[in-house]
Amino acid sequence: MQQGRVLIADDDAVIRMDLKAMLEEIGHEVVGEADNGESACYLARSIKPDLVLLDIMMPKMNGLEAAARINQERIAPVLLLTAYSEAPMIEQATRAGVLAYLVKPFRKQELQPAIEIAMARYRELAALEGEVEGLQDQMETRKTVGRAKAILMERHGLAEREAFRRLQAQSLSMNKSLKEIADAIILADDLNVVKK
Repeated sequence: MQQGRVLIADDDAVIRMDLKAMLEEIGHEVVGEADNGESACYLARSIKPDLVLLDIMMPKMNGLEAAARINQERIAPVLLLTAYSEAPMIEQATRAGVLAYLVKPFRKQELQPAIEIAMARYRELAALEGEVEGLQDQMETRKTVGRAKAILMERHGLAEREAFRRLQAQSLSMNKSLKEIADAIILADDLNVVKK
């Protein structure tokens, strides 16, 4: 069972109190409470909880809008606790990036599985985003190195393999990444073209 630091947002103080007691009974720490969506977003940004529990119907900003902001800023996973179970509401929650959804009234035994699923899905999404960024960096590096190789091949009449070997040698001797060396070659070539 995974414990976490939880932020609760519900405009009903009694529900917040009950939810806090329930969460603490199952081993979680409630690190913040809000009575509206705007405050929930502010607290989420400043506290950086492991999970945010939001009610949908709240003043100033509803739970769906707050969930969308929290998700967009990649602060924490969001679990919605609401009395609404209609399909359009669930679709809106999905679009807002909500990772789990519990319909009130719920039992303490239902809360922990929903929390664990939300936190696990959030970790998986973060890992996937990291992989995508890594792949984008690799693609950008390959493109840049390819352009630098082409410049070396044209300027010095080198074969592709020799141009790449020179890039690698320069990278090692200057203790710079291959991309940094390729960027420098491209910049020098661009400046040379401007001079002419």
